[in-house]
Amino acid sequence: MNANKEKWILLIVLTLIWGSSFILIKKSLEHFSPYQVGALRVLIAGIILMPVAISKYKLFPKKHLKWLIMAAFTGNFIPMFLFPIAETEVSSSIAGIINSMMPIFVIIVGGLVWKFETTKKQIVGTLISFAGVCLLAFGGDGEGGKFKLIPILLLLLATLCYAMSTTTVKSKLMEVSSTILSAFVFSFVLFFPSVVALAFTGFFSTFSFNEDNMLGLMFVSLLSIFGTGLAMTLNYRLLKVSTPLFASTVTLLMPIVAIIWGFLDGEKLSFLQFVGAAVIIGGLIFLRSKPKK
Repeated sequence: MNANKEKWILLIVLTLIWGSSFILIKKSLEHFSPYQVGALRVLIAGIILMPVAISKYKLFPKKHLKWLIMAAFTGNFIPMFLFPIAETEVSSSIAGIINSMMPIFVIIVGGLVWKFETTKKQIVGTLISFAGVCLLAFGGDGEGGKFKLIPILLLLLATLCYAMSTTTVKSKLMEVSSTILSAFVFSFVLFFPSVVALAFTGFFSTFSFNEDNMLGLMFVSLLSIFGTGLAMTLNYRLLKVSTPLFASTVTLLMPIVAIIWGFLDGEKLSFLQFVGAAVIIGGLIFLRSKPKK
């Protein structure tokens, strides 16, 4: 399969998987705390990928260890906690929309850290999308119009972390295969931190195999296996056959899937938030459009 065709197939698959992650986070929060959801998400992915990590341990990129750790914590640990914490205050639809800001952070991080070229059009598009985020923050949640600044900031921080990880992987870790990279990240780098985090929540001393916990574990497992382990493997592959900016385009499409799931689950957006979502996506489309010749 040629790289151009492969990158579009990966983009569509990732859109469906990651776009569905926000509703799975919401359902998981009905059974576990935000910190437990985050830790379980990482831990289960580590357990699933452990056989790959052990069998390929000789390929562990020791010379790039610091970059692997940076990519792991910014892309696969910190955001796993920030999203559940934020979703205790905002809907899964809002979380999906805010996550669409990732291309903007890719441009910012790429320009400041990795010296990627930044155009005037990208700066204007960034400002347009930022205006949309402000509308989301001030537009209420469709259920009373409450101001939700803190969870919006947490979501923006999580999205910034994703951008930091994406640009790091593209710049420093492309020599490692996508499957092995995911296995090393979750099984070697993040396995122990996730166990420690879960222990601090009291999970191991309070968990019991009742119907409620098993249902919650099912949601977290789906989130972990598909939305974390499989999705990150596909994302690393997408980075190999495309650019960080193209790979981040998945976040333009994810809100569509997230909003559909949210609507089916009874979520509502205020009119101002619909406008904000449209402004964000409009700004992103503008910054990605090619100049006329």
